[in-house]
Amino acid sequence: MRKILIIGAGRSSSSLIKYLLNKSTKENLHITIGDISIENTQKKINNHKNATAISLNVFNTEQRVNAIKKADIVISMLPARFHIEVAKDCVTYNKHMVTASYISNEMNALDTEVKKKGLIFMNEIGLDPGIDHMSAMKIIDKIHDSGAKMLLFESFCGGLVAPESDTNLWNYKFTWNPRNVVLAGQGGAAMFIQENTYKYIPYHKLFRRTEFLNIDGYGKFEAYANRDSLKYRSIYNLENIPTMYRGTIRKIGFSRAWNVFVQLGMTDDSYVIENSENLSYRDFTNLFLAYSPTDSVELKFRSYLKIDQDDIMWDKFLELDIFNPIIKTGLKNATPAQILQKILSEKWTLKPTDKDMIVMHHKFGYELNKEKQQIESSMVIKGDDQTYTAMAKTVGLPVAMATLLILNGKITTPGVQLPIKKEVYNPILKELESYGIIFTEKKAPYLGYNPETIK
Repeated sequence: MRKILIIGAGRSSSSLIKYLLNKSTKENLHITIGDISIENTQKKINNHKNATAISLNVFNTEQRVNAIKKADIVISMLPARFHIEVAKDCVTYNKHMVTASYISNEMNALDTEVKKKGLIFMNEIGLDPGIDHMSAMKIIDKIHDSGAKMLLFESFCGGLVAPESDTNLWNYKFTWNPRNVVLAGQGGAAMFIQENTYKYIPYHKLFRRTEFLNIDGYGKFEAYANRDSLKYRSIYNLENIPTMYRGTIRKIGFSRAWNVFVQLGMTDDSYVIENSENLSYRDFTNLFLAYSPTDSVELKFRSYLKIDQDDIMWDKFLELDIFNPIIKTGLKNATPAQILQKILSEKWTLKPTDKDMIVMHHKFGYELNKEKQQIESSMVIKGDDQTYTAMAKTVGLPVAMATLLILNGKITTPGVQLPIKKEVYNPILKELESYGIIFTEKKAPYLGYNPETIK
């Protein structure tokens, strides 16, 4: 049997594992799943005859090497920073590798050796990055093949809560790693290019510079800029494009409210708060406000942030219970970001019956025969339940499909890479449609730069 090793069995692996198990008999596969929690892994395989659950600590060299040596191909579903040890072993023992994470500098440094050994290290093959690359390149290649000149590319993606499960004033719940949501946008200015003019948005301004989107059948959304849109010009063969922008989708009003946390400093993860475990939520909020012997925390909060009492923004913060004098944070040596994450998790965690939703939207502006045109491409998918979420589907299924294509010799280009070649994106996008992950394209008037859109 052909042997696949999956390292990491977290939430995003459920659809990946199900797909490979469903294909295992026909494709002659045996899937070994290694995770620090063998109980969690055993639940996912449910005694399937073609699967084995093992306890695997990626930092235990002996365990890791023994598992990798037995495999034909390795899928790493670990946090991105842990891939490199797996990757080095895959080079040493001549194993193909697949991840859903961005290509790190350390991973990229292996490219020469990976090519020399004829190995395929497929990265960025999840949702974002992943489906965004493939769906964008399919249309970009089609536009280039027609002889047209690209003028604009904008790409947006967001993990949201489905409308039927949208039960709070923020119109948001955590559908992936809450820590990543709290820290989103940090680490440098957002960079993009607009009508041949470079634009830079510092973190403290990021959530007040939003673009608005209309998705047919789903209404209006907003998006804030991702950190670095410029690097995709070379990746997508768009070096001379006048406009290039990538953003994260939220429901209208989220960014304005989230900006309050940014301005207060509650998203800061760079220092530890003294006596943090004994602070009430009210104490925590008051840490970031000026001292007053007479004014309440609520009054100081509204005054400092210029929020009227009848503003829906005010109701959003009341809903989070951040002025509660009783509830303690209970977190020792915690940063502001860690405490904020705990507070939000109590209100924004999906309930057992809730469903998540992924929204992806691309805009392509181009000129053909002296006529400017625009294509818009959208994908919306809802999760089935709390196991097979939309996030798990859109991350896990492309990983699984790429793995099988590599095993079957359908993807042959060696090296450390992302899924921008036709041999990768054509079969995967086609198969994803059978799982309800479908892009709808429409032609629209070419708008170019719209000063009412990006503020």
